[in-house]
Amino acid sequence: MKIGIVCPYTWNVPGGVQQHIRDLAEALIAAGHQVSVLAPADDDAPLPHYVVGAGRAVPVPYNGSVARLAFGFLSASRVRRWIREGGFDVLHVHEPAAPSLGILACWAADGPIVGTFHASYEKSRVVSVTAPILQSALEKITGRIAVSEAARKTLVEHLGGDAVLIPNGVATERYAMADPLPGWPGRGDGAQPRPGGGTLGFLGRIDEPRKGLQVLLKAFAILGRQRPKLRLLVAGPGDADDMIAKEVPADLRDRVVLLGMVSEEDKIRAYHSVDVFVAPNLGGESFGIVLAEAMSAGAPIIASDIEAFRRVLLDGKAGVLFPVGDHEALAAAAAELLDDPARRKQLSAEARAAVRAYDWSTVAREVVRVYETVAVDGMSVVESGVTA
Repeated sequence: MKIGIVCPYTWNVPGGVQQHIRDLAEALIAAGHQVSVLAPADDDAPLPHYVVGAGRAVPVPYNGSVARLAFGFLSASRVRRWIREGGFDVLHVHEPAAPSLGILACWAADGPIVGTFHASYEKSRVVSVTAPILQSALEKITGRIAVSEAARKTLVEHLGGDAVLIPNGVATERYAMADPLPGWPGRGDGAQPRPGGGTLGFLGRIDEPRKGLQVLLKAFAILGRQRPKLRLLVAGPGDADDMIAKEVPADLRDRVVLLGMVSEEDKIRAYHSVDVFVAPNLGGESFGIVLAEAMSAGAPIIASDIEAFRRVLLDGKAGVLFPVGDHEALAAAAAELLDDPARRKQLSAEARAAVRAYDWSTVAREVVRVYETVAVDGMSVVESGVTA
C-alpha cells in the first residue's frame, strides 16, 4: 500500500507521538509498504528519507504541555501539494484534534482517512473552543484508532464516536541489549543487592511538571540521606537547575546527574545503566511509551498509579506502583526494591514478557488491518478541492 502519515508535532523535538510515527513508518516500510510522513520541521532540519517537512512549528499550550504545531497558509499549501503528489491508498492522521497538520490534511483530502488519537485529558480549553471547527475535519475520518483506553475515553467524551484500541508499539529488540553509559556500572542480571547505594533513572521532559521529576527529586532527598552512594540519572530536554536547587539539599546535588537530551543510542544505554527506572508522572498520559521502552530493556520499574501505567504494568505485576505525587511512598518503594535483588530480577522478567504485546511486529499488523478495512472499495486519497 501507499500510505501517507501526518504528524502534528515538530520532528525537531523528540516526543512520544513523533517516536510512535517514526517506528510505525519504519515497521510499515520493512513490511514492504510505501510510506511518506508529513511533519512540521525547520526547512534546514535533517530528516529521514521518508519524512517531508511542512514548515516551522510554533509553540502552543496543549494538553498540559507546550506542543510545537504547524497551522497556517504555508502549511496548508504544503499539505495540499503532498496529498496531490502522494497518490496514497490511505491517509493516516495522528492527533487530528490538535490544531496542526492533521486538521489541514482532513480538510484538504477526500478518500480513506484513518485517525489515531493519543491524548488523554479531563477537559481541554483548546478542544472546547475549536470543537465546531474540528467536527468538519473529524467527520471525514473513516477509521479511528485509540492508543489506550484513556485516549478512547477522551475521544468518546469530548469529540464523539468510538475507536478501535491499538496500543503504542515499541521496538523491543532495539532496547533489549546495550552496554551501560561510561561511568555507570549497570545492573547486570540484577542479582546484587545495593546496600546504601544503587542508581535510579528518569527519562522525560525535565521542565514539564506533569512528568513528575519534582516528585522524584523530593524522594531522592529522603533516600540520599539514607543511602550515601545512591545516584540519580536524569535524561531529557529542559532546565532542571531551579527544581534541583529547590528540592534537593546542597550536599546531595552532585549525585543528581543531568544528561540533557540524548541520542537514541544513549537513551537505550541509560535504561541499562540504572537499577530502578522511575516514572513519577502526575497524569495526562494515555499510554506510557517510556515504560514500554524500560520494560524492553528489562529495567525494574516504579511508576505512578495512574490508569495508563497501571494497564501497561498489569496492575503491578510487571512493575511497582505508588500513589500519584506521594514522594514518601516513592522513597519507601525505591529503598525496598534496591535492597531486594530477587524482586528486581522477577520484575525484570515479568516486564520483558508483558511488553511483547506491544512489539511493532504485532502492532503494525493491526494498524494495516484498519487500513485495509477503510480502503476496501479501492478508492485513493485525492485533494478535495476545498481550500484549507
